[in-house]
Amino acid sequence: MSTSSVRTRKVIVVDNSHVARRVGERIRQARTRMGLTQRQLAEGRYTAAYISALERGLAKPSMAALTFLSERLGVSVPDLVAEERPAAGRLEADLLMAAGTAQEALDRYDDLLSTAGDDRRNRAELLRGRAEALCRLGKGHEAIGPASESALLFDGLAAPADAAMARYWLAGAHYQEDNPAEARGILQELLAADRAGLAVAPDFRFRLLAALGNVEAWDGETERGLSYLEEARALSGDITLRQRAAFLSAMALQYRHAGDLERSIRVGHESLALYQAADAEREEGALEINLALTFIPLGNLERAGAHLGRAREIAARFEDRRIDSDVAEAEAQLAFARGDEQLARDRAAAALDAAAQGGSYLAAVGAHVTLARIGRRHGERGVAEAEYDNATTLLREHRGHTRTRDVLAEWADFRTEVGDLAGAKELYAAALGRGTGVTVRH
Repeated sequence: MSTSSVRTRKVIVVDNSHVARRVGERIRQARTRMGLTQRQLAEGRYTAAYISALERGLAKPSMAALTFLSERLGVSVPDLVAEERPAAGRLEADLLMAAGTAQEALDRYDDLLSTAGDDRRNRAELLRGRAEALCRLGKGHEAIGPASESALLFDGLAAPADAAMARYWLAGAHYQEDNPAEARGILQELLAADRAGLAVAPDFRFRLLAALGNVEAWDGETERGLSYLEEARALSGDITLRQRAAFLSAMALQYRHAGDLERSIRVGHESLALYQAADAEREEGALEINLALTFIPLGNLERAGAHLGRAREIAARFEDRRIDSDVAEAEAQLAFARGDEQLARDRAAAALDAAAQGGSYLAAVGAHVTLARIGRRHGERGVAEAEYDNATTLLREHRGHTRTRDVLAEWADFRTEVGDLAGAKELYAAALGRGTGVTVRH
């Protein structure tokens, strides 16, 4: 058995179309009052097509776009997003999430929940927003509670469409917690309800199919996952730029996982262009990393380095520790592929440091695996054993079952190479869920 050095990152397709429509109408009204055409409003930074997409709710403005448009229109950002009713606070939180600032959105939802009172609908909507924010922050374990409570509240209010959306985020939370069976069951029930006529949102079936594709691929059912994604692709005509970019990014990951690296690169570059058009730099940074990790096994290390350079620039602009940790870990893989083991060690150490300061635990896992491979290359069994153990321990702490199997299989391959067949058998058994523990050998 063997495992690729390429790591698949989970992708959830996110929607905030209700927010986009509200804000788009405000932009259109303000532009009309100013007597500006869409081209005149866009001049100097955006395109008329982008303004048209904003006004029709087909694209969501980032905070940078809102600031630019408010200055051009002579209208403050709060006036562009405000509503003449109590839900304005929730709209503000929704906009923060649409702009990619999930932590700020989460803080706002928490503030609003503390004063929500006895209004069950308001509480249900706030809990659903909180669950989405937590999922976007990669905190699936924390999202399960609010998503479940929101769905039950909507059930009691006889609001099946709202309950379905809450359960969509519940499935996303289980997906992040590496509970594919639970996520799959919820999504399949939602898909059956959608096909039976439940009207949730125009693109709800697309998002369900995309999510099912990701779940199946993450659970090792790559071909089944791609079939869901191909079905979703046929429904992708009316989705937003950001949604289309996220969907294509997911397809690129699954093609890479299936070994079709050339198609992965083509689809990944298409997704990257859409992220750039949608002014979604954080997502763009993550995709740059994934493209780099696709080029490494192809041997095109120059292209991999170029993509990581752009990802590093984005990380520096946002001071985002999650992107920092992912970039450093990918740079460690690239340095290892180039034979620069000292740089690989340095970048792996940087990834571990960034992960400890709030970055991705998967980046820390990848760093430990790279360090194990360096030890393996030099015949340093103690180093390799210790680093593989560090990686699997971290994965078990985060319940990363699928990735744990991959690392255990690679570790078993190493033991086979050094003639420790009994130790390899122990690891293979653990990978299959039949072992009671792993003995670290030095």
